[in-house]
Amino acid sequence: MKIEPIGERVLIKHHEKEEKTSGGIYIPESAADNRKEGKVVAVGRFKDGKALPLKPGDRIIYGGYSSEEIEIDGEKHIMLDFKDVLAKIG
Repeated sequence: MKIEPIGERVLIKHHEKEEKTSGGIYIPESAADNRKEGKVVAVGRFKDGKALPLKPGDRIIYGGYSSEEIEIDGEKHIMLDFKDVLAKIG
């Protein structure tokens, strides 16, 4: 299914952190790093029609509380406002 965000929004797939170390030790949720990270699936446009400075495939760190979880083709995705994107991971 192809989805194109309307306005200054970004559709991402949340990156789940590993729950155990490479040595096989499980990390309790209370000790895990809770950084919000995801991979861009689709991007909208600024109000003036210019493209947002992201493209599908970019990895980002995001914050905020106004995201919307949706399911696409059986997988969880997150729709968030562009203003909640904190950084692009190079």
